[in-house]
Amino acid sequence: MFKICMFRFLPGIILVQAATVALVVLTMQVDQQAVWIAAALMALILGLVTAFWFGSIAAHMGKDALARVQEKHARDRERLRVKAEKDKTRVIEQSHRQIARATSRAHAKANLKVGAAFAAAVGAGVLMLFTQFLTVGLLTLTTAGGALVGYGVRARQELASRKRKAAGALPAKDRTMRVIEAKPAVHEDGRG
Repeated sequence: MFKICMFRFLPGIILVQAATVALVVLTMQVDQQAVWIAAALMALILGLVTAFWFGSIAAHMGKDALARVQEKHARDRERLRVKAEKDKTRVIEQSHRQIARATSRAHAKANLKVGAAFAAAVGAGVLMLFTQFLTVGLLTLTTAGGALVGYGVRARQELASRKRKAAGALPAKDRTMRVIEAKPAVHEDGRG
């Protein structure tokens, strides 16, 4: 980078030196004081023009360096933003999987307990049938069977509901509530 900067200023430096040498050689051939003053003014003007030229080159170099740094920072910022979004999505998916696993474990435990309770009720019903409590045994068996069917229907409904929710969007969208306004009731005697 430094070498490139040096070569940008090199033509101006050489031009100033060549002009200065030409002015000195010109004034050495003539001994008049007016020529020396004109040469000094020419050298001063040449120095000022060169200084402005170098200032312009330096300003452009500064702007180019600033643009490069800003572009690099913008790329880094975008890279960080994308990485943060990926991490956020990964965390949401992991927590969703953990919640789904915990829910399925809880349902499995509940199903096991309910199944054991139904098995005990059916066993009691069968025992009562064999011990001549026919009516009570049949009543126990039908109650257990009805409860088992109801539990199965409810489990299927919950499973279908979870599948619908999973098929929808993971993050819940904002839903607006509708407010239904009603006129106040008026009694027969005119009270509100």
